[in-house]
Amino acid sequence: MTGPDITVDGTGLLCVTLLLRLRKEIGGAEPGTVVHVIATDPAAPLDLPAWCHMTGHHYLGPVPGGRPVYALRLSADARATRPDAPWHPAEP
Repeated sequence: MTGPDITVDGTGLLCVTLLLRLRKEIGGAEPGTVVHVIATDPAAPLDLPAWCHMTGHHYLGPVPGGRPVYALRLSADARATRPDAPWHPAEP
């Protein structure tokens, strides 16, 4: 697996807050950017792939190692989400 271009530390955050931080930190990043997300929320292994599916980013899966880290690759044709609610698509 390719090393990260961006690392988002979501240690201690619930997935709602984690997605808000993730959305903010990847804003303006180029398509193809690899992002590692450190996520201690037990729902992260379900929420991150679901968010990637909804937005069109590519979920790459858990990163081997001792910490709970998940990888994704940003897509050129990603669908926007609401700034205040990244689990909802942006209004057309």
